[in-house]
Parts: sequence; C-alpha cells; structure tokens
Amino acid sequence: MSETIKFDQDRLTKVTSLLVSQSRPADENSPYFELARRYNIKVDFRPFIQIDGVSYKEFRKQKVNILDHTAVIFTSRNAIDHFFRICNEGRVEVPATMKYFCISEQTANYLQKYIVIRKRKIFAGTKTAVELIELMRKHKKEKFLYPCSDVRKNEIPEFADTEEFSFTEATMYQTGSADLSDLTEVFYDIIAFFSPSGIKSLFDNFPDFKQNATRIAAFGPTTAKAVENAGLILDIQAPLPNAPSMTGALEIYIKEANNI
Repeated sequence: MSETIKFDQDRLTKVTSLLVSQSRPADENSPYFELARRYNIKVDFRPFIQIDGVSYKEFRKQKVNILDHTAVIFTSRNAIDHFFRICNEGRVEVPATMKYFCISEQTANYLQKYIVIRKRKIFAGTKTAVELIELMRKHKKEKFLYPCSDVRKNEIPEFADTEEFSFTEATMYQTGSADLSDLTEVFYDIIAFFSPSGIKSLFDNFPDFKQNATRIAAFGPTTAKAVENAGLILDIQAPLPNAPSMTGALEIYIKEANNI
C-alpha cells in the first residue's frame, strides 16, 4: 500500500462482498469481474439511480432551437441517447456539419449508434471535464449545445459562462432514485458510489440507514462530499494517487483489509 494512503484501521475488516451502484458491465473483461475472481469476493451490481427522458413537449418549453447550434457537448451515453431521441421526436435533422465534443473516447464511440462517425467532426477528451474544457477553448467560435440532466455537475456551464462562450444548456433527461426495496435485508461489506445522486437514492430508499461496519467508497470529490454531508464515514476515496479508477482504489483497500 502506498504510504500516502491511510485507511481507518478500526474499520479495516475483511471484505467478502461488494455492491457497485451501477449497471452490470456488458464487457465480461471488466475489472470488477477480475476483482471478484482474484480476491474471491462477491460483486453485485445495482443502479441506484434511474434516468427518465424529458418529453418533447417539456423540452419545447425551454425554447431551445437545436439547429441554432454548431456543436454538441456529450458527457455521457445518456446525453447522447436523449439528444437523438429529442431530435427524432421533433423531426430535427442534425446537419453533417455538426461537431461533437465528447468527454471520453468511449462516449465518442457510442455515437456510432446514431451517426456514421468517420464522416463527422468529433473531439474527445480522456475522461474529465477539465480536458473537455481545453478542447472547447480551442473552438471558441462554436455555438455549443449542452444536453444534460436536471442534476449535473457545474464545471462546464461555469467555464462557458466565465469565458463567455456561446453556450446553451438543455435538460433532456431527469435523474431520480431507483426503487431499492429488494435490498432491505441485504448486507454488503462495501458499497461503491459514483455520484451524489447515488447517496440521495440510498436515503430516499432507506431513511433510517445505519452504516455500521459497511465501508463506503466514493468516486470523485463531489461524491465524497455528499457522503460526508450525509453523516457517513468515507472509507475509500477514488481516484487515489496510484489508482485512477474505482476498481484500482478498491483493490488497494481489499488487499490491505484481507492481508494479501
């Protein structure tokens, strides 16, 4: 374990089960499955949040004209799905000249579900809003459209406002708490969270939740802050200096907790 990482020794008990508050990965080579095999732990997946599309009628109330824009910012697959859904419902034909700014290569590749990628101008970061912002800064003359949820991070809108970009935010889907009632009597050694919405869902479903020996893992500073604001103990914060992913941070913790 890195000397820069210190875990609460009083809570560092053996880990045999992990609940990941996201959908099960489609890729059987996912690091989560490798984590389960390597350390002989049970890993379950359950989305804590659900995404519901904003109706085209509700979208029109925002008075956003998609064709007034020359570029679209995508920070997730959900944003892509609901952007093209709204376009379809509104019979909006997106021109071939439209540029796409994606938060990661993975998100950019997902565009091929809707368009022929090789014929379009696509710019991709490597996972963070900071890198996406740097790409935007090189294209200041574009008129950006930002399809997003009613719950979204502030970095990109604040950046666009500060630097006076032509920027329009459009709520195309909503983030809500999923029904987790079937987990009432289920216990896990670790629950991994990826957004403040996941923490909100936990307490929406279980208002009297007591953490006790359950370890909480959080990805990103806003999620970590939500954990602390909820009065929970943050046991594992990702990314770590030598572990940029949630699975990497979990592995470091499990090795320490299980004396491996």
